[in-house]
Amino acid sequence: MKVYRLSREKYKDDLSGRGAEISGGRWNSIGVALLYTGENRALCTTEIAVHIPLGITPQDYYMITIELPKAKIEEIAIKDLPKNWKTFPHQQFTKKYGDDFVKRNKSLILKVPSAVVQGEYNYLINPRHKKFKAVKIVKTEPFEFDKRLFER
Repeated sequence: MKVYRLSREKYKDDLSGRGAEISGGRWNSIGVALLYTGENRALCTTEIAVHIPLGITPQDYYMITIELPKAKIEEIAIKDLPKNWKTFPHQQFTKKYGDDFVKRNKSLILKVPSAVVQGEYNYLINPRHKKFKAVKIVKTEPFEFDKRLFER
């Protein structure tokens, strides 16, 4: 299975989940390493765009294609989430889902709904899982954002 990730050039080869560990995210608390990926390139683009102020076009990004090994995929279904799961700042209960996933360490992959694009999914990868060593970068290419996404 292939998944995608947009990263700044200096992090393009880093699959450690360290960035999420340092800053936390919707699906993890600070101190919990988790690698965020998207099911397609368009979703990755949108996930970055929502974090960038209008008028600033992101520079120095790379699209990384990642091959995941065959593995059991855990999934969080929208129907199992409270209505306010998409709010910002991120809620503690969504962080707990990801934290528990990493702590249990039973699966490599957690499929979660995108808060940005309805009907799309992100795949969270547990860097502590025994199958993580089989996660491979298969392609890295410079990525240029369309400026129209960031203009008024």
